[in-house]
Amino acid sequence: MELSSKSGIILVTLAGYFLILILISYLTSRNSNKDTFFTGNRQSPWYLVAFGMIGASLSGVTFISIPGWVAGQHFTYMFMVFGYVLGYAIIAEVLLPMYYRLNVTSIYEYLAQRFGDTSYKVGASYFILSRVIGAAFRLFLVAGVLHQFVFANPDIFPNQSIPFWISVLVTILLIWVYTFKGGIKTIVYTDALQTLFMLLSLGISIYVITTSLDWNFSETINQLSTSKYTNLLDNAKADNHWWLGIINGMFIAIVMTGLDQDMMQKNLTINSIKKAKKNIYVFSGILVIVNFFFLILGALLYIYCEQKGIQAPALTDELFPTLSFQYLGVFPMVIFLLGITAAAYSSADSALTALTTSFIIDIWGKKSNEVKTTERYLVHIGFSFLLFIVVVVFKSYIDEAVIKQLFTAAGYTYGPLLGLFTFGLFTSIKVKDKWVWVVCVLSPIFCYGLNYYLIEKEIYKFGFEILLLNGAITFLGLFLLSQKHKVYETD
Repeated sequence: MELSSKSGIILVTLAGYFLILILISYLTSRNSNKDTFFTGNRQSPWYLVAFGMIGASLSGVTFISIPGWVAGQHFTYMFMVFGYVLGYAIIAEVLLPMYYRLNVTSIYEYLAQRFGDTSYKVGASYFILSRVIGAAFRLFLVAGVLHQFVFANPDIFPNQSIPFWISVLVTILLIWVYTFKGGIKTIVYTDALQTLFMLLSLGISIYVITTSLDWNFSETINQLSTSKYTNLLDNAKADNHWWLGIINGMFIAIVMTGLDQDMMQKNLTINSIKKAKKNIYVFSGILVIVNFFFLILGALLYIYCEQKGIQAPALTDELFPTLSFQYLGVFPMVIFLLGITAAAYSSADSALTALTTSFIIDIWGKKSNEVKTTERYLVHIGFSFLLFIVVVVFKSYIDEAVIKQLFTAAGYTYGPLLGLFTFGLFTSIKVKDKWVWVVCVLSPIFCYGLNYYLIEKEIYKFGFEILLLNGAITFLGLFLLSQKHKVYETD
């Protein structure tokens, strides 16, 4: 099969990239033991974790959806980013000290100590549900791009009709290959490398676009400052009020990082609470800057379309990949390919490890040093297959910007976790543990029904704030399950 030079570059880029990841996996998994997969032997450098968490937090969803979102939401997303910073401060000062004091492998072990075994299982189950959905959203995005521009590209595979599920299968298989042995230790290093590729892609893409438009630095600043796309205060829509964005961002950061085993597992590989806090603060500061530049990239992409007479894709998630593969040239295409692959894999690989960890420790009830290697492999493979099924199913239902759907789903699945941890941390009330699952199941169902009713009556439509409502209802339900005159005593 003959390949065009462009097609050959794509294949060589992808092959070289994954060979590097596999090499890192080999180097980091040497002399590994049972704790290496789960805790990285608690020897990870804090600065490496901080840098790698940028890529894991942003993921392929941010890489593609945030630039496309600029068309309708402009720069109002920054208010949510400002809220992230407040959320990360709460994580550093409230949640991290507790996790380190309890010396947990899974953060949901706290729920067992605070409430009981039922709450523990429910919390872990909601994490598994949340992370499967979140990882599937992210994998769907990158698999879709790779399918459209690589696997289904007739220049690369002429006279072949490769189905979408093959693209998904290859994507997940590659993740499994470099994570199955070293686990979280490998991911700390691969995430750092993938973050580097993602940031290089972001910076080079901005440079290429401004150069194509023949702008120098001062003209770029002038064009952006006068563009409609960079409007920060847009009160035309109720869900764009700045205060609501900050509140939503704060709680999204708390639940999707602080109450998420995937993200916190990396922090818990650091050997001291002081360094772990430093990791959170450094990471959150850099995250603000990186998100701002993703919005700048989005504005530049739309300005580029207007000045070059290009019709922007109707589906905003297709804007960045379409311009990269079809209009900006070979070098920007390669840079985009590296960036989107790195961004997506930096979140999906750790998700597989965290899901494996949570299932073994929380649901199965085994200690990390008790689980057999073959058992861990089987669980790891099982979650890989589950993600494959969910991603393929998603293809029939996703029809708008993925990042919006990701946060909407998070509101329903992380809400009970928010309620459980808030009640546990800020009250000393004991609850009837065996009934906690009822509250945690009914709360998101009630929220969904209420939102549906309000939309039907054209009264209101909940956005990301559905997370707060869900958490509040769970909190109230736990209060109703309280045991009179019984309180939880802390050490």
